[in-house]
Amino acid sequence: MTTTLTMPERAAAQAYIRLLEATRAVLADPVLAPMAGAYLASPMAEADEALRRAGLTGNEARLLHMVSVLRSAGGAASS
Repeated sequence: MTTTLTMPERAAAQAYIRLLEATRAVLADPVLAPMAGAYLASPMAEADEALRRAGLTGNEARLLHMVSVLRSAGGAASS
């Protein structure tokens, strides 16, 4: 079964993935980790706005499903 994502849903899932990747990178670097709040403020704001535009604020289950679709090997989610 293929999950179809709208453009705002896809953008929200992609912003969330970028936030996760930025968080991992910042926290893995002992020099950057103490300043994580400053480094992650922009990706957090982007993800929050994308979630709001997609109507996903508070709907973590749907967001995580969309992230799974985008990250899956056969994730042929269409927009």
